[in-house]
Amino acid sequence: MPGQVADVGAPSSHNRGVQGFLEELGPGLITGAADDDPSGISTYSVAGASFGYATLWTALLSFPLMAAIQLMCARLGMVTGCGLASVIRTRYSRWVLWLACALVAIANVFNIGADLGGMAEATEMMTGVRAYYWAPFLAALILGLLLWTSYRTMARIFKWLTLVLFAYVITAFLAHPDWRAVARATFVPHIEYSKDYFAVLVGILGTTISPYLFFWQAAQEVEEDRDHGKTTVAERRGATNKELAAAKRDVVTGMLLSNTVMYFLILTTAATLHAHGTTDIQTAKQAAEALKPLAGQGAYWLFAVGLIGTGMLAVPVLAGSCAYVVAEASKWRSASLNLKPGLAAKFYIVIGISIVVGLAFDYSGISAVKMLFWSAILNGLLAPPLVVIVVLLTSDKKVMGHCVNSNGMKILGWACAVVMSAAAIGLLAALR
Repeated sequence: MPGQVADVGAPSSHNRGVQGFLEELGPGLITGAADDDPSGISTYSVAGASFGYATLWTALLSFPLMAAIQLMCARLGMVTGCGLASVIRTRYSRWVLWLACALVAIANVFNIGADLGGMAEATEMMTGVRAYYWAPFLAALILGLLLWTSYRTMARIFKWLTLVLFAYVITAFLAHPDWRAVARATFVPHIEYSKDYFAVLVGILGTTISPYLFFWQAAQEVEEDRDHGKTTVAERRGATNKELAAAKRDVVTGMLLSNTVMYFLILTTAATLHAHGTTDIQTAKQAAEALKPLAGQGAYWLFAVGLIGTGMLAVPVLAGSCAYVVAEASKWRSASLNLKPGLAAKFYIVIGISIVVGLAFDYSGISAVKMLFWSAILNGLLAPPLVVIVVLLTSDKKVMGHCVNSNGMKILGWACAVVMSAAAIGLLAALR
């Protein structure tokens, strides 16, 4: 039955120390790394440059909310043996299913375009060749890699490029910020009733707690089971205490990594750009200035490599989650990034269409940084109804059996829906 949990002894990895802990990290860690995509980097840079330390408190707010929702999605995939869209299809009417699919598809396609634009601008910084030419090249490169290799291979290669983001952590200390002001901004929330502030707030929440990550997390838990030979839903259904505990450590670690990078990105750009009067970021080059205290002219290279590396990780996640959503909603049997295109043709066609349509946004005349920022806002506006669906499903005994949400998880889930809805309403009200 769904949610059946086997009683097991203490996990052997408890005795294996750091090595055992690192070995069990998987979908949660990759999801957390993908969350700090070019859209996230730009949004956090805009926040720090525009409002200084004033939005640092959002890192403490978003971490437990993000971890709770992603853990719900992970448990849903593990317990039911199905992706999020599949479960929505079996529990709700078709209009709910396709509305959820439409919300994710719209946000993802725009996000893909934004990330490709950010990557292209970063490549222009490195080569001097216009971003206009790099965007289609990068789109073709990513699509080619997905067609000729597996996502897992790509993830193992490119996720290490995200380590460059820790340069922001080092820079934060070298930039000599006002640590008293930093502490106050971290623990005492500051809210301004203005459209610019609420736009940044919705953008931060939207790029941190993004709809595509919900579907991706559940789908990747299913993929993990497939890798272990569980090819049918019946074989995948249910999870042991050991497996659920490992998933919790994986997800919490990934979300902690994501929010730590977010915190120091805001802190660094606040201590450098905002402190020196640069409050309106229009180009990736301006955002790269934040690294100058650490790397001098090499700051541009570090920032560029970070944007490209995270984009190479995030664009396949965005396009892949689009394909998972459509495949699960349509009941396609062959749908996996680890299958060759010939075995999952329709699945890869959706990926191709997502990337091509996203690429079209790069020729709309919107600056890359602005598009990255507004894609985060779009995610923030579309996320609340999907958060509600996730909380309802994972609190339903017919879906989760004995693995329904605890009271604490329910509180965090509903708090996430309320906070994101309030931020979205505040932005819409401020725009009037």
